[in-house]
Amino acid sequence: MGKGDKRSKRGKIHIGSYGRTRPKKKAAKKANAAAKKGKAAPKKAAKKAAK
Repeated sequence: MGKGDKRSKRGKIHIGSYGRTRPKKKAAKKANAAAKKGKAAPKKAAKKAAK
C-alpha cells in the first residue's frame, strides 16, 4: 500500500482525490449538517435585510 493504491490515504494524496480515507474538510461537513437542519436559512434572511 503506497502511492499507487487508490484506497490508501497516501495514494489519494498522490492522485489528488478524496473519499472516506481522506475527507475534504471537517468544517464543510458541519456546514452541510447545519444546512440540512435549516439553521442556514436565517443567515440568508439577515444578509437580505442588511442590503
